[in-house]
Amino acid sequence: MIREQKSRGPNRDQRTNRRIRAREVRVVGANAEQLGVMPIEAALKLAQEQGLDLVEVSPMAKPPVCKIMDYGKFKYEEKKKASDAKRTQVVIQLKEVKLRPKTEEHDYEFKVRNTRRFIEEGNKAKVVIQFRGREITHKELGSAILDDVIKDLKDVAVAEQMPRMEGRQMFMILAPTPKVAQKARELARQAAAAARKASPPSQKKPHPEGGHPAAEGASTAPAEAEETGTSDDADTGDEQDTATATT
Repeated sequence: MIREQKSRGPNRDQRTNRRIRAREVRVVGANAEQLGVMPIEAALKLAQEQGLDLVEVSPMAKPPVCKIMDYGKFKYEEKKKASDAKRTQVVIQLKEVKLRPKTEEHDYEFKVRNTRRFIEEGNKAKVVIQFRGREITHKELGSAILDDVIKDLKDVAVAEQMPRMEGRQMFMILAPTPKVAQKARELARQAAAAARKASPPSQKKPHPEGGHPAAEGASTAPAEAEETGTSDDADTGDEQDTATATT
């Protein structure tokens, strides 16, 4: 008997076997061969004879396109691909670096070095000039400092957002150059590959009826960017990190 399996996750509306409503379908074989248009009962019989499932892959086509496949194995592989993609995901953090209009030279150099290192890892930096009291009347000092930061980091960063005022703060956002960002992604992929080699192989769970991997759920697409706040007090307690995910 053809197995009835529930589709979950992003493809939860994907119909299989007896859940397919069309009376006539275009069938693609298990080896991607075109089997033509036929009544749904004939297509179901073909799948049953091979011990496989009939899966509706293009429901909007006229007639709908169905493929003969091992649906449990298909879902298992989709889940595995999503897991691999998540491992290679690059987490981009936004570090907030705070400066003052009269920041000492050694403090400035220290923070620029840290910002450079952070950007070389593929992250972004929000550089903030904090004005206190009457310092706000000398905004040109803040602009000059931010210009210096851009010049000192021009080989690794570009200004994603140019300097602007917000309350008593002037800030800009720096992002890695395309070359630096690409290098960071490549390093992340290499680290993920090394982690996969180091981890033990996953155990495939046999299907209760067919003896092949069970469809335990759909692919788990990378979660949307999460924001987390952590403090980086290596200097004067005025650097903060915010994390977002990307690929």
